[in-house]
Amino acid sequence: MSSDVPDDATAPADRVKHVRIEDEMEQSYIDYAMSVIAGRALPDVRDGMKPVHRRILYAMHEMGVSSGSSHRKSSSIVGETMGNYHPHGDSPIYDAMVRMAQDFSMRYPLVDGQGNFGSMDGDPPAAMRYTEARMAPIAEELLADIEKDTVDFSSNYDDRLTEPDVLPAKVPGLLLNGSSGIAVGMSTNIPPHNLGELVDATVHLIDNPDATVEDLMEHVTGPDFPTGGNIVGRDAIYSAYATGRGRLRVRAEYEVDREAGQIVVTELPYQENKARIVERIADDVNDGEIEGIKDLRDESDRNGVRIVVELKRGANVDVVENRLLDHHLESTFGVINLALVDGQPQVLSLKESLQHYVEHRREVVRRRSEHDLAEAEDRAHILEGRLRALENVDDVVDLIQDSEDRDAARSGLQERFDFSEDQAAHIVRMQLGSLTSMEAAEIEDEYEDVQETIEYLRAVLDSREKLDGVIKDELREIKDEYDDERRTNVLEDEGQVTHEDLIPEEDCVVVITEDDYIKRMPVDQFDAQNRGGKGIIGADPKEGDRVSKVFRANSHDYLLCFTNQGQVYRLKTYEVPEMSRTARGKSAVNLLSLDDGEDLTAVVSTDEFGDDECITMVTRNGYVKRTSAADFENILSTGIRAASLEDGDELVDVEVTDGTTDLVIATEGGMTIRFDESEVSEMGRSARGVNGIKLEGQDRVAAMVATDESDERSLLTVTENGYGKRTLLSEYRTQSRYGKGLVDIKTDERNGRVSTAKAVTDEDHLIIMSESGQIMRIRAGDVSQVGRNTKGVTIMELAEMDRVASVTVVPAE
Repeated sequence: MSSDVPDDATAPADRVKHVRIEDEMEQSYIDYAMSVIAGRALPDVRDGMKPVHRRILYAMHEMGVSSGSSHRKSSSIVGETMGNYHPHGDSPIYDAMVRMAQDFSMRYPLVDGQGNFGSMDGDPPAAMRYTEARMAPIAEELLADIEKDTVDFSSNYDDRLTEPDVLPAKVPGLLLNGSSGIAVGMSTNIPPHNLGELVDATVHLIDNPDATVEDLMEHVTGPDFPTGGNIVGRDAIYSAYATGRGRLRVRAEYEVDREAGQIVVTELPYQENKARIVERIADDVNDGEIEGIKDLRDESDRNGVRIVVELKRGANVDVVENRLLDHHLESTFGVINLALVDGQPQVLSLKESLQHYVEHRREVVRRRSEHDLAEAEDRAHILEGRLRALENVDDVVDLIQDSEDRDAARSGLQERFDFSEDQAAHIVRMQLGSLTSMEAAEIEDEYEDVQETIEYLRAVLDSREKLDGVIKDELREIKDEYDDERRTNVLEDEGQVTHEDLIPEEDCVVVITEDDYIKRMPVDQFDAQNRGGKGIIGADPKEGDRVSKVFRANSHDYLLCFTNQGQVYRLKTYEVPEMSRTARGKSAVNLLSLDDGEDLTAVVSTDEFGDDECITMVTRNGYVKRTSAADFENILSTGIRAASLEDGDELVDVEVTDGTTDLVIATEGGMTIRFDESEVSEMGRSARGVNGIKLEGQDRVAAMVATDESDERSLLTVTENGYGKRTLLSEYRTQSRYGKGLVDIKTDERNGRVSTAKAVTDEDHLIIMSESGQIMRIRAGDVSQVGRNTKGVTIMELAEMDRVASVTVVPAE
């Protein structure tokens, strides 16, 4: 079959390449990543500049916006940069220029800004049409000698102009102001440094190429942040300098005035937002995370930072200070000294960074010297011609006068006096007045000076030692001009002081209400009273709320908090906010992840469990279960399941037992049963448990006590109407589990139902709290010791409609 398709119609198809899509995607993404790495995100190790910063400064240089000129509108500078060198949006260009003008962002600002260039509070700068800028003097040091062929130039994005690939950089810009950026798959975060220290370290490295990082650190103490502050620990600095990576603890500068009750912050960690710090401190104070602060003021002005923290009278200053450090006044600066070396990203040590800078300066000084030498030799050549012309001044003048035009005069000079073309052209252009004897003397002096310059430049080019000497001299001149004192101090790391270290160990009373408000108070706030008193205010629950539990714990104890729904949570006693007797407390949902309808019903205070110990639990419906204490060692912040419950049942009491005790269960109806703990087998956390006591009617379990045969304590039973009694535990005989038990106390109209039962000695103290918040402390021995099946005596006088909520025991020791 013939075809009418021309032979060359298939030619484009011959140029089509078949490639795997994953290979093409991989290569394209690598090309994109390298474009971002080299063209936007990472600085060059030689001048420390990213392309956008380098282009802004070069555009200002080309515009003549130097440190000695007047300020120019920022929009003009941004427009020039964008139109000629940086083919991106005006917003990122302006943002980059703004940062170069911020004295809280740059250790040595490269732009001298006029107008609103933002603040430490995170306030944005004014629009570019309102602000003005010019180069800072130190920026000119980065551009010095750029016209002397010191660096390579490349075409700009539309091939109209050329731009420098790197700046000559008389100062080590990479470490001077640092840099930060996020590329594709990598990031850089380089802290700023003190110029004088960098110069000293660079000079030392030039003189001692084998110097170690430790040697260089004798000159470079550490990063020097523009906002001051303190770096805690020298080991972290060494790690960052030795490996190029490290984590620095940066701490605010503050003073603690104990007499005035103030903490005054005067310097903040680098790159921290001052307004946000103040706001977060205020939020933590309002949420109860930080206690002891009564007022917080930001008194900062143009002269510096000043944040005043006013402390409450009696506040633990060390605790407040530590809380502020933990959450607000100390931050981590992650050092990643990543920069471009020959166009490739590398993580660099301190020594490597300075080595690359020194090599760059050697190249710059060499090229500058070659450029200056060529110009000096050209000038010497011209001066030689002028001197020879002066020697033959009459003949030269006659020849020029007799020539028809300039070209003829130039040719005649070359033929008769053997001048070069450049010499002849220069002589033809000379004015007659330059042929005087005085002018001849000046030319001879200039010629001698040029010869000295040529000799010096040739010596520099021929000697590595002299070339390095030029670099060192220029660095020392820079130091003399711009050096200043360090702003950031380096503190020895004396170990992390934990919040717990600052909390005094003391016995506390923890109060919980039915609506799950919680607080703690020192036990010594409550003096012992006589039995039958009204007590004092110990809590002020809101309307409709009632006190449900009160218990004693040491401020450093771990608390296992059991809820009515069978969950258990863990927290330190000191995490419960300490408040006054009349305070309502803090909602427990801020400390524990409680669900709706979930209430705290039992708390076990313990530092650590023994290997053979168990958590023994009892429910309102009389179920008992034992679970190994080891199952409660790792408790999530959201809590874990302690027991499974039937509908309508709830967890009511918890004891820590060791397998050798008897359990005494008391009911609200005044019944008690005692049985051997071994009758309850150990079971997992998800188990329901076994029957412990047979309840009659509407009776429910009120409490549980662990005891043994040698126990000489009494069982204290307290009723809801404030009556109670003590009976020796030995009077409660051991029975089999799941019996009806024995009558313990009469629960008639006077007594009301049983509120709780505790095991006590005569010398123990009782802290009794009512639902309305009245609290009373008495000796247990003041409560009469009688037999079972009695009515008891008045323990606490209650107001009408008030009832006993809870009783806790403060051991005699």
